[in-house]
Formats: sequence, C-alpha cells, structure tokens
Amino acid sequence: MTDERLSRLAAEHLPADLAERWIALLRPCIRLRRSARGERTAAALGGVPELPAGVGWPEWQGHGPLSFVASVRCVELPREGLTEGFPHDGTLLFFFYDGRADADGEGAFVSVYDPETRAGAQVLYVPEGTPAFPADVPPGLEPYPRLDLTADPEPSAPDLWLPQVREALLGDRSPWPELRETPAGIRSFRRALMRLNDRVGHRIGGHAVPVQGPVEYEVANAETGVERPWGDALLDEEAGRWLVLAQFNSDRDADMVWGDEGALYWLIRPEDLTAHRFDEARLVIQS
Repeated sequence: MTDERLSRLAAEHLPADLAERWIALLRPCIRLRRSARGERTAAALGGVPELPAGVGWPEWQGHGPLSFVASVRCVELPREGLTEGFPHDGTLLFFFYDGRADADGEGAFVSVYDPETRAGAQVLYVPEGTPAFPADVPPGLEPYPRLDLTADPEPSAPDLWLPQVREALLGDRSPWPELRETPAGIRSFRRALMRLNDRVGHRIGGHAVPVQGPVEYEVANAETGVERPWGDALLDEEAGRWLVLAQFNSDRDADMVWGDEGALYWLIRPEDLTAHRFDEARLVIQS
C-alpha cells in the first residue's frame, strides 16, 4: 500500500537512499470517518454497546461505570489496512472512565503511569457468533450519541522521534540534533511532514498521530517504571514492543471531547494482539 503524498514528500526533500528507508517504515492502517449515506458501517462512536449474556457493563470499582467510546466490527475492516494478528472477525468494544458518572465525586482520572487506574480503560472482544444484546445503561450515565463510521485503508507515517526513524534518517538512534544543526534536506522534510501529518482522526492500527510526542514512549516509561529522556536506549527498546491498537480523536459530532480537544490511544504488544488478550492493552491520553 502506498500513499503518493507521502512518497512524493520524501522524494522532494530527501536523498533517494534516505527516502527509500523512510518509506519502508510506513505502516498500513484503517482510517475511520463519518459514514455517508449508503456507505457500509464498520465501526461506531458512542451509542449503546451489545454485550453477551452474563457480561456486565465495565466499571472502575469505587469510582463508577465507564463510558462507551466505540465499537469496531473486525470483519468489516479492509484486511490490507490491518497489522498481522488483528482479529478477522468479532467485535471490539472500547470503554473509558471520563467521569460522566462519577460515583465518589473525587474526579478520579486514568493514567498510564498508575497501574491502580488501569480498570478505568477497558477493551472487550466479543467473538463472532456470540449472542449479544443491547446493554442496560448504568444509572446516572448518559451514553454518547451514536456516530456511524466507514473504514478506509491507508498508509501511516511514524512519528519522527521514534528510534527507527532516527536510525533511517540519521544513520543511528541518537536523539535529534537542534533543528538548525540538522542537514537542510532533513530539516525541510521534518517541517513538511509535520504539516502533512497533523490530522489525528480515528484510526485502527498503523502509526499513531500523537498530540504531544510518541505515545509509545509514554507506555514505555510507564512499563519500565522510570522516567527516561527521549532517545534513551532502554526507552527505545521498550517502545518498540508496542503497537497502536486504536486511536480516537475528540469528535464534536459525537459530543466526545478528551481533555483539551485531545485523543485516546490504545496500545498493545503484538503477542497479546495475536492471542486476543485485549485486557493487556494500555491507554494513553494526550491533549
């Protein structure tokens, strides 16, 4: 899968060998956009989830029920846009504690750095063929309006701070130098890419479009338990163990605003994705 905009951008600003290395880092993803009339629905923001019998609405014990963010029908996603190990069928349900039904009034919030808050972000997988029914909405929780989404496959570009990008463009994994000290071609490429790749949107798989730097680094810092600077070798190694499962941007059409017009990013390790261990996914919030 190629994107003429991305390949053209690399060709315009980078030497041929660097352009080839960078293009090789592109990953397929699924862009989710609002469905037009007559288009096939592959996912939805908000609404009421369908849960199997005996499966209760997810909650964060002591704080309250989680809000339902999105459902994704895996069988409706174009396979060419998905990473290896992603489910071929079934439904993924994304829940997040946003305080809309705050039981204790303490204003608790979810942080990837605090394992005690992990129950505030949950991903459920409902296998294909499992009888599921519209869930009873917990008292005090107002569901978000439903917004149907259509799936389009497209390539995604990695954040420039990720180690594999620094290695491709700088020749090693050293941290980026000051912009004025960067070779002119790479400097203009960085600027042009940031202008082109500034749409967060809703996405399944691929590379994240972060609001505040690589989301992989946030998970890596949380997993290692030590705050490390960008470019640290151990941080790079841990960051490389995580894939983006999904990202959901703030969306006024669904009345969803995450922080200061930010986004939710769920990440997962490849082995957990393949084994459908979605309880091992981690949520990063940026705004």
